[in-house]
Amino acid sequence: MKISIERATLLKAVGQAQSVVERRNTIPILANVLIEADGDTVSFRATDLDIEVVDKVNAMIERPGATTVSAVTLHEIVRKLPDGALVVLTDGAATGRLTVEAGRSNFSLATLPREDFPVMASSEYSSNFSAPAPVLRRLFDKSKFAISTEETRYYLNGVYMHVATGEGGQVLRCVATDGHRLARIDAPLPQGAETMPGVIVPRKTVGELRKLLDDDDTQIAVSVSETKVRFATPEITLTSKVIDGSFPDYTRVIPQGNTRKLEVDAAEFARAVDRVATVSSERSRAVKLALDEDRMVLSVNAPDAGAAEEELAVAYGDEKLEIGFNAKYLLEIASQVDRENAVFLFNSSGDPTLMREGNDESAVYVVMPMRV
Repeated sequence: MKISIERATLLKAVGQAQSVVERRNTIPILANVLIEADGDTVSFRATDLDIEVVDKVNAMIERPGATTVSAVTLHEIVRKLPDGALVVLTDGAATGRLTVEAGRSNFSLATLPREDFPVMASSEYSSNFSAPAPVLRRLFDKSKFAISTEETRYYLNGVYMHVATGEGGQVLRCVATDGHRLARIDAPLPQGAETMPGVIVPRKTVGELRKLLDDDDTQIAVSVSETKVRFATPEITLTSKVIDGSFPDYTRVIPQGNTRKLEVDAAEFARAVDRVATVSSERSRAVKLALDEDRMVLSVNAPDAGAAEEELAVAYGDEKLEIGFNAKYLLEIASQVDRENAVFLFNSSGDPTLMREGNDESAVYVVMPMRV
């Protein structure tokens, strides 16, 4: 195999591959990227046995062929090469080495046989549809902060993507929760997605998927089966196993009867929470919200460190209320708001609070209060 490829193109492809590779693995071949050159395209494939990513790029191919080489090492080399360099990769079948040449730099890397590389079995997908990148980006970006990191509740370690009934009919919905906060985001249902089985997309896959969704003009082809999910652009295909478990009935957690309404400038609110939380002890990070007519006092009292208080002008016309929240959760939720105003709906100081962006019903957040 001998190929010539532009550094920037190679860096992007190998970067995508090496981020899938697990740093600590006991199977040497899983640390490698499979490079396959044929015609005028080179594909870079990496897997951790749960996720597989394949990135196809154009290159000048003198001799077709395939080999596997350490993904992290190749990425580091390419990253340190000068901008605009033309990189030549040559696989010497006899030597079992891959040489990487660019200008005056020359590297020789150990390879492993391509036959040892595990390729994920292709699955029959029961549902295939396509969606614009910005739509999927919004669904996953706004929900992923609420994914649980508790390994014991493995069925919460991802984003639940499914078809649901929204205000105006069927929607494509993503939900994530860790028991303390919940995010529920809706988008119009793409054609062909009506019969899609609900799947829990793992946390790592959500992170990898984000790299496919940067280009606003791209259509993402989505394929879903009971056990796998695949997201594909013309260049990159990301295939992942889904979490084998049942997502809990989240609708029971979303409060329906919260009537006390607070409207506040989201950016101002986030900055105020951030300021008063500076004095609180890391462990609890509790912020108290005291609501009165058209004003809110945010306060933190940390006996060992000090106290802080800040007043904000808000739109609030209900009876007085004092309620406490984890500062980190408030900041994460406030940072999801794209519109100017965040609307909070309270019931009492012990009940879950609902938040949404202005009048937009398609993004709903729930956060549990803390005793303060």
